[in-house]
Order: sequence, then C-alpha cells, then structure tokens
Amino acid sequence: MSNPSSRNPWPLAITGFFVVAILFIVTFIAFAMRQREDLVSADYYEREVRYQSQLDSMNRSQALAAQAVVTFEPAQQVIVITLPLAQTQSATGNIHLYRPSDARLDRNVPLALNAAGIQRLDAKDLRAGLWKVRVRWIVGEKEYFVDQPVIVAL
Repeated sequence: MSNPSSRNPWPLAITGFFVVAILFIVTFIAFAMRQREDLVSADYYEREVRYQSQLDSMNRSQALAAQAVVTFEPAQQVIVITLPLAQTQSATGNIHLYRPSDARLDRNVPLALNAAGIQRLDAKDLRAGLWKVRVRWIVGEKEYFVDQPVIVAL
C-alpha cells in the first residue's frame, strides 16, 4: 500500500515553473511596451534620402573648420557659435540643439549672427550633459553644415 502523504512533487513543481515563467514573460512584455523609443529624429527616413546633400554641405564646411566653431562657456552659461566673418552678412539658417539621450529636449533656433559672426545661445535652461549643436547655414547657393558636440555643465 502506498502512503497518501508521500505524493510525487514533480508534477506540481513543473506546473509551478511554467506558471512563474509565463508571469515573467507577461510582466516583461508589459514593461517593454511602456518604454519610450526615440529615433534619431522623427523624419529619419526622409533625412536618410537627403544624406548626400548633407555630405556635400559637410565637405564644404571642412574648409572652414578653423573659422566655424561651436563652444560652451561655463562661466556665462552660453553656447557660442562663430561662423566665418566673410559669410556673416548673407548667412541664413538655423541651429539645432540635439540631445541624444532625450529627443523631447531638442530645440531649433534661427541663425542670427552679430556683425562679428557670433551668436550666443543661453544654456541656463538646458539640462547638463551632452548636446550636439548642429548649425546649418546658406550663403548664396551653397549650404554649409557643422555638427559639434558640446558638454553643458551647470
């Protein structure tokens, strides 16, 4: 005769394992669905098609690398964009402040250079950390592009 108190624990252990595994998978799926997914930009695929023109702009800007400068001045909490003095009068464009870790913090600012070819952007309301300052400007029929990383320290 078999003793009823000495049941085999394996069927219950296997069932318990599958229940725990399914709960883990459901919990992980619920967690994954709540996470944000940021692309580099909202119009990523359109930009990829226009990439050759951006490469041309970047190549033209390489010749001006010493004159087209983006820096951060921690004492005044400003980002300073300096473009070549010869292009100051006729340059039009924009400045894109790109935050790689959070696309919601990105900003666009119109290019408004002073007579010395300098524009200062207030960085007091920017979060500390890595920002990419992307300056795109047009002089005549030629487009120029500078992409410079800046670390904002508050």
